[in-house]
Amino acid sequence: MQGAIDEAVEALRAGQLVAFPTETVYGLGADARADAAVRRVFAAKGRPADHPLIVHLGSVDEVDAWATDVPDAARALLERFSPGPLTVILKRAEGVSDVVTGGQPTVGLRVPDHPVALALLRAFGSGIAAPSANRFGSVSPTTAAHVALELGDRVALILDGGPCRVGIESTIVDFSGDAPALLRPGGLDVEAIEAALGRPLADAPAGLRAPGTLASHYAPSARVLAVDARELDATVRAQAGRVVVLGHRDVEGIARIDLPEDPRAAARRLYAALREVDERGFDVAVVELPAPVGLGRAIADRLRRAST
Repeated sequence: MQGAIDEAVEALRAGQLVAFPTETVYGLGADARADAAVRRVFAAKGRPADHPLIVHLGSVDEVDAWATDVPDAARALLERFSPGPLTVILKRAEGVSDVVTGGQPTVGLRVPDHPVALALLRAFGSGIAAPSANRFGSVSPTTAAHVALELGDRVALILDGGPCRVGIESTIVDFSGDAPALLRPGGLDVEAIEAALGRPLADAPAGLRAPGTLASHYAPSARVLAVDARELDATVRAQAGRVVVLGHRDVEGIARIDLPEDPRAAARRLYAALREVDERGFDVAVVELPAPVGLGRAIADRLRRAST
């Protein structure tokens, strides 16, 4: 793997794009200090230029190179949960580009918890701007094969680190306002964050743009219907075309793609299952929403955006 890491570092320094694994999903990386390279990320994904990117770092010690006026609570949270599936939104430092931040005065930072990602970041020696390595709005990739299928030759190199351990994107917490606010539930439980802070998270502030927060996102080509458990059978029966249940419960006479009941197992499986819906040619996928606690909150968020 070291040879591949060295090749990836050379590609990043040459302004090329490198896909790499994290514990959440695979990222499409560019040198966060090189505007031309970052613009290639937007072009490869078809991503709107005002939709900010997360800067991945090799260590919490690098935060002050990218952010200013960092609150003590943000530092404590980073120290507690990094490396891990946590992104913090902070006031950006001088020199951080509008291209990375979507023109906002803030920047998203995180330290991923994957040995390949950390080896790459530490060998590169600077921040890597990286959204998920897929076409904008579609299902996030959790294997190297997903990246190749989505982006093909738009990427100079794909580092294969196996299937992602968490399977859904990082939790995003905003520290740029008066109180810490939840922008996106993700792979780190909101309850754990609130316990560490000693206070509940505020609602997302109006007008602040953050990755993965558009109404429609994480969507396969097939129609997705996310419903409460009591509505599952009736909803399935009401659909036309090729219908599949996405979940752990059978509906008689209807195909099923497994999505485990356990939230952590379901998170790891979620995006692969959504991809399988398209691969098998289904027109409609009906999925039961989990209880909105722990990782269930993040899974429900992704399913609602996939169904919009």
